Amino acid sequence: MKLLKLSSVMEINLKAPAIAQHQITINATSETIWQILTDINQWATWNPNISEARLEGALKPGSTFRWKSGGTAVLSTLQEIEPQRRLSWTGQVIGTRAIHVWMLEPQGDCVIVRTEESFEGWLVQLTKGMMQRMLDTSLQEWLKHLKQKAEAATE
Repeated sequence: MKLLKLSSVMEINLKAPAIAQHQITINATSETIWQILTDINQWATWNPNISEARLEGALKPGSTFRWKSGGTAVLSTLQEIEPQRRLSWTGQVIGTRAIHVWMLEPQGDCVIVRTEESFEGWLVQLTKGMMQRMLDTSLQEWLKHLKQKAEAATE
C-alpha cells in the first residue's frame, strides 16, 4: 500500500482549548467508507451540516478544499492520506485553527471509524465552552451521517 503524506503522522493538538474524539462502528467495508469520506465534492449530499464542499485539485497531501460547515466558510489543506486507513487535514477560520484526523479500522464485517479534532486560536480561547460543545456535536453528527450513507450504499 502506497503511503502519501507530507510529514510524519498527523495528530490533533491534545493541549488545544477544544478537542473531541469520537468513534462509531459502521457495517460496511473500509473501501465504501473511504470512497464516501474522500469524495469531498459530495459531502453536502449526505451530511446536512455541510452546505457546500469543493476540492481544489487532486486528493493528495497539500491540496486544499473549501467548504461550509454550520454556515461557516472553512479553508482546509489535506495533510495525510493513507488509503482506506487514515485521512487528515488542517483548517482555518477567523480566529481558529483546526486539525482533523479520520482513522478506519476494519473489524471483521464492519469498520470502527474514529475521528478526532482540535480547535485552537484566539476565538477558541474566548469561547471555549461553546466551541467544545460545537465540536463534539459536529463530530458525532458527522459519524452518524457517514454511517447512514455507508450502510445504505451496501444494501
